[in-house]
Amino acid sequence: MASTPFVAPPRLFPNQRLSCAIPFSFSTPLIPCKLNPKPITLSCKNRYNQRSSFSRICASMADQVSTQTLNPKNVQIFDNGEDLSVALAKYTADLSQKCVGKRGTFSVVFSGGSLFNSLKKLVEPPYVDSVDWAKWHVFWLDERVVLKDHADSNYKLAYDNFLSKVPIPPGQVYAINDTLSAEGAADDYEACLKHLVEAKVLDLSTTTGFPRFDLLLVGMGPDGHVASLFPGHHLLSENQRWVTFIKDSPKPPPERITFTCPVINSASNIAMVITGSSKAEPVRRALGGDDENTDLLPVQMVAPKEGETTWFLDKGAASKL
Repeated sequence: MASTPFVAPPRLFPNQRLSCAIPFSFSTPLIPCKLNPKPITLSCKNRYNQRSSFSRICASMADQVSTQTLNPKNVQIFDNGEDLSVALAKYTADLSQKCVGKRGTFSVVFSGGSLFNSLKKLVEPPYVDSVDWAKWHVFWLDERVVLKDHADSNYKLAYDNFLSKVPIPPGQVYAINDTLSAEGAADDYEACLKHLVEAKVLDLSTTTGFPRFDLLLVGMGPDGHVASLFPGHHLLSENQRWVTFIKDSPKPPPERITFTCPVINSASNIAMVITGSSKAEPVRRALGGDDENTDLLPVQMVAPKEGETTWFLDKGAASKL
């Protein structure tokens, strides 16, 4: 397939300025894929049976992850990345069809990192032809405050590996305004989400009052961070904002915007997509239970109030379970 040059998006409307114009190419090669992966499926409970003396940072999350026993998590472990990618493609395509049939739209949130390598089968037959791409609305779990054509941009990563290969309407891809400061970009993105709630594109959770996305595709760093929420950082306790900013990220680049924990935990579905043995320890802490540490890793705070979490792991990431 001929490569499509990167095109930075223009403004969506005067106050939000968050959409993008993307010239899409929809011709994909007929690449055979394995249709029936056989994952190892586990049913795990992540327990916090006693109220620990959480750190100040975790205090505001206590209602979500303290005395209650969390719902069993669907954990799928795959022999290799190819099988994981096939399963993730089927999961996402099926969920998209279900949401479009029910609501007429599908709101999906991307993280960065290696996620798009795991999503590669979704843009290949048969899955690419089974999705109603015109009904997708695409958001970012977090974003680096850099220009959209910068190598560190999660938007560019998504565009190069995914968005340029499927015909999602340009006005339904919501990138940050890269002309603003970190604080301004976070305010602007939150304003856009609120506009979309008013326009009935997004729903609000009746339980939390935060926006309820149909699917969050979430990766995790070796330190257990999700989105741009890092261990020990004060942003873990933010419980009012939908989108906030960070200027001292321990992982470069330092300036980012990010969804907050309450927004993450208001999602209808969360797919935790984690690969590599370097991430085995935080996976163990999140799924195997961790009574020795009172401070929760960000990944341990992923505990949706109403939704479901499905874990897609390769053998390396699951090696300590």
